[in-house]
Amino acid sequence: MGRDFENRKHSIMKTSAFKSKLYSKYGKQLYVCAKNGGADPVANGSLKLMIDKAKKEQVPAHVIEKALEKASGAGGEDFVSTRYEGYGPSGCSVMIDCLTDNYNRTITDVRNCFTKTGFKMGAPGATAHLFDHLSIFQFPGDNSESVLEALMEAEVDVTDVELADGVISVFAPASEFAKARQALHQSYPNVTFETEEISFVPQGRILLSPDDVPMFEKFMNMLHDCDDVQEIYHNATLPS
Repeated sequence: MGRDFENRKHSIMKTSAFKSKLYSKYGKQLYVCAKNGGADPVANGSLKLMIDKAKKEQVPAHVIEKALEKASGAGGEDFVSTRYEGYGPSGCSVMIDCLTDNYNRTITDVRNCFTKTGFKMGAPGATAHLFDHLSIFQFPGDNSESVLEALMEAEVDVTDVELADGVISVFAPASEFAKARQALHQSYPNVTFETEEISFVPQGRILLSPDDVPMFEKFMNMLHDCDDVQEIYHNATLPS
């Protein structure tokens, strides 16, 4: 069915700057999850999933513990979620999710990434309709039909099930995340998810020209350097 989902996991980099950015990102996300739903991962399913994800990205235990301790204390920072949308080279679409305690700082940083690369920032909702908000699970396997049957028997509203290179990818609406996860664990008790997340997947992709690649990469690097940026979604494909 060709959904062409790109695994957005970070590549392993040894630089202290990369690690600092990664730890800061998860520190904020863990803090917000714990602040909103409680610091006990047993009672807070969203927090447990975030902790598991952080561990897969090799975030140290002390970073996780510090975020939970901070959320358990009185007061603390008041982070809010905000999203910015825009257009890159060849008309590709970009969505940027942020967590911030200073709206003016964040919008200034993100706007600079657009203006300094010649790209265009759009209005809220300008590009969101070009992405599907999906639950995504990836795990080793060789029989996508049996996985589809198991999910349908559990009355999960499955969007797609794909098999490629020995990896099964399951796509379902974002609202079906917990139901799909439970159904997969019940049917495959020993399953180990390589990916289990809710993400935005582009409905189609735009191939960049070779001339556009350097500026697009500069744009992405600038966004990754912004402290408040948490996730970046785009529908650009780089030429091989």
